[in-house]
Amino acid sequence: MLRALPLLRPWRPLGARCTSGGTAGGHEIQVRALAGPDQGITEILMNRPHARNALGNIFVSELLEALTQLREDQQVRVLLFRSGVKGVFCAGADLKEREQMSAAEVGVFSQRLRGLMNDIAFPTPTIAAMDGFALGGGLELALACDLRVAASSAIMGLIETTRGLLPGAGGTQRLPRCLGVALAKELIFTGRRLSGVQAHALGLVNHTVDQNEEGDAAYHRALALAQEILPQAPIAVRLGKVAIDRGMEVDIASGMAIEGMCYAQNIPTQDRLEGMAAFREKRPPKFVGK
Repeated sequence: MLRALPLLRPWRPLGARCTSGGTAGGHEIQVRALAGPDQGITEILMNRPHARNALGNIFVSELLEALTQLREDQQVRVLLFRSGVKGVFCAGADLKEREQMSAAEVGVFSQRLRGLMNDIAFPTPTIAAMDGFALGGGLELALACDLRVAASSAIMGLIETTRGLLPGAGGTQRLPRCLGVALAKELIFTGRRLSGVQAHALGLVNHTVDQNEEGDAAYHRALALAQEILPQAPIAVRLGKVAIDRGMEVDIASGMAIEGMCYAQNIPTQDRLEGMAAFREKRPPKFVGK
């Protein structure tokens, strides 16, 4: 059951370290760290309503800056991406901005988008709360996260071929790893759109939930998932992510070697000793991330 949120800290703009009062109005990307029992969960709010959270220059720059700041914060144990725009997660590339770019500028911006998606491959678990449309680059952003939760009414797809384009921010690489090559090709070749229910049936999202009146049902389910991850040993979770991600890139023998190296790094941690002690003493462990 989802816990009530305790003492929510305010959203803050980039570069700010405020801890009380106000909002981060005017910024397209805002950050909030949860407090109390949920300390360790950090939320990134995408809030560009006039462009349906399209991936424009300012949006991408602010998101890159936020990820750079958060990467240095050892208190972040789970990173959750959500939208402040009802009915939309991220509508994809900002085609109005794209039309004003030269071919060279488009190439440079596409490189920035690929860099952004790689930065979303964060050291700690990442979750995308898809409460609405996630199209093109918007779905690629969600695919860059470790876990995805979608409202049943959400609509998603790599629709670039319907615009004379192809996925250019990692979609051609991440979708096959998620669904298999043949199905990924079918979805990319056709530009097909899927509902949250269809996406869940295919394994594209981890969970799907009926949408609520507030339009944030996927966010609440994603938060509950983050709350399940939060009590676990932070170093073990991070190393588990490394073992999976790096192991998927190589043959199984090399993957087993990577797993072994990650396991060896975890052996001397205080958290492993605490886990063993808690098991022996029949009590919940208190992990500290050391």
